[in-house]
Amino acid sequence: MAEQRKGKGSRRSRHEWRSLLAKFDGSGLGVDAFCRREAISAASMYRWRNLLSDGGDGGDTVATHTTPAFVDLGTLNSAASSRPRIDLKLDLGDGLVLHLVRP
Repeated sequence: MAEQRKGKGSRRSRHEWRSLLAKFDGSGLGVDAFCRREAISAASMYRWRNLLSDGGDGGDTVATHTTPAFVDLGTLNSAASSRPRIDLKLDLGDGLVLHLVRP
């Protein structure tokens, strides 16, 4: 049975990309040579290699790296005068700065 190649603009499933990446691993070829042979772009190959290596759960969701949504710095209690002054500035990007001060 002849192997059918996908044409330009066609979409591959996660399973097909896993198979292609396994084929690449066993090919002994460099990325450029393998991509030419399989008629895929190197950018797509790198993208799918990252997607599948990060979230190898087999689902259709893309894995994301999460950071804590909240960091507890304790309470800011003005009644405790023996505490040292706290001056905290967070640069949130795009010109947005959060400035917290405990005198």
